[in-house]
Parts: sequence; structure tokens; C-alpha cells
Amino acid sequence: MITLTERAAAELRSMLENRGASPETGLRLGVSRGGCAGWQYEMGFGVAEEGDVTVEAHGARVIVAADSLDRLRGCEIDYSDALSDAGFKIHNPNAARSCGCGTSFETADEAPGANAVADGEACGS
Repeated sequence: MITLTERAAAELRSMLENRGASPETGLRLGVSRGGCAGWQYEMGFGVAEEGDVTVEAHGARVIVAADSLDRLRGCEIDYSDALSDAGFKIHNPNAARSCGCGTSFETADEAPGANAVADGEACGS
């Protein structure tokens, strides 16, 4: 379903430990309409909801939102600690096109721009 690199898992474990999170808590990942390419990633800490898929790897948990499964299938989650671009990075094989800032994408089975935001709306909104 989704893979999590060792580096991402270590960072996720550290973040959850620092927050005193419960054992059921993980990185909750989903997508919603938005961004300049049509779909934007949503990430936060949470627990699984009905229909979600939970993936455990390297001692860390990722929860994929049920309504986002098709658009996230096969993704790899990595972590970068670069000064100008630190954070979890999603490598999505379903993304046929991504925006310049990398926070939104469009899938190959969608018409070009079908879900893109209206002109003038900021990327990531």
C-alpha cells in the first residue's frame, strides 16, 4: 500500500514520543481538492478512522485516509532535514503532474487541470 523509509520512521517515532502520543497515534495521510495541480496532501497526527488503512514499518505507523486510498496507493514517505525544505516527502507514483512547490499533484486518469484551483487561488490553499 505505502512504504515508509527508515529515516521517515525514525523521525515520526521521535515526533510522537516528544508529544507523548498514545500507541494508536500515527501520521495520518490523505488528500483533498486544492493546490495548483488539483489535489493536495494533508498530514497530521491522529488515529485510524473507519475504513482507513494502517501501515506499520520500522516501528512507526502511517494511517491512510479511506477516501484517499486510490490516489496514495504505492507512495513512499521519506523525510528530509534540508535547511530550506525539511519535512516528510511523499513520492507518489500516481502523480502524473506536480506543482512547482511539490505540495499538490494531478493523477494520470484525470483530465489536465480538471481539479486545479481557480485562477488566482494560491497553491496549497
